[in-house]
Amino acid sequence: MRPKLTIIFFICLNMLLCASPQKKIEKAREKDPLHQCNMGLFHLNEGNIDEAIKYLNKALSLNPRYDLALNALGLAHSMKGNFAESEKNFQKCLQVNPSMTEAHNYLGTVYQEMGFIDKAEREFRIAALDRNYKSRELPYYNLARLYILKEKLTEALEYVNRSLEINDSFRMAYNLKGIILERQLKFDEAVECYKEALKNLEVGINPKVYVDISFNLGVVYFKNNEFKEAKKIFEKISSYVTDLDMKEKIDKYLKMIK
Repeated sequence: MRPKLTIIFFICLNMLLCASPQKKIEKAREKDPLHQCNMGLFHLNEGNIDEAIKYLNKALSLNPRYDLALNALGLAHSMKGNFAESEKNFQKCLQVNPSMTEAHNYLGTVYQEMGFIDKAEREFRIAALDRNYKSRELPYYNLARLYILKEKLTEALEYVNRSLEINDSFRMAYNLKGIILERQLKFDEAVECYKEALKNLEVGINPKVYVDISFNLGVVYFKNNEFKEAKKIFEKISSYVTDLDMKEKIDKYLKMIK
């Protein structure tokens, strides 16, 4: 029996030795702002906003000047609709790191949601003019959205075209361009833009985006008196729709076509 007891003793000892380094790692992570920030970003990407905020606040308690955590916290609060808190964090981020161009773009979207159109435009322009910013298509896209609100469709079209010059696979920019052209009564061109936005987009990847863009395509077919094509689109997306308002809109068009 003694050999068995010896083996058990060494197994238990090994487990204790393993547990001790693990506890040290966990303790170190608790005091590591980078780890806490990365956990916050992970939860943000997963859509767990409250968990993301918890970890990002922890990161900032360890390093109040952590620009990446401030930027991510601003984004998290904007996703919850806490725009005043979001603005505060983006402003802090830019105080710490004025070259954080992404924060200018996000801050612009927050100002637009708050109704501060002039402030939003200023932030988008700062982001768009930074040639080192790797996602310059986004502020141009946002400027196009802003100019649609101003009912300045020519300028909106110019900005969305700049966005597509930078990223010609930006499907939401094609969708937005379709909306602008549709408002300009250029239905044939709008159809092509919506088709481009739907290219290689499968409904299972993002059902809401697929339905929204397809609906836009169906509507412009209807406006262009291409009723057969419109009906085909509306019937195709009807089974994927869960939003009651969207379902009512589709049913309304289908009744008008019949």
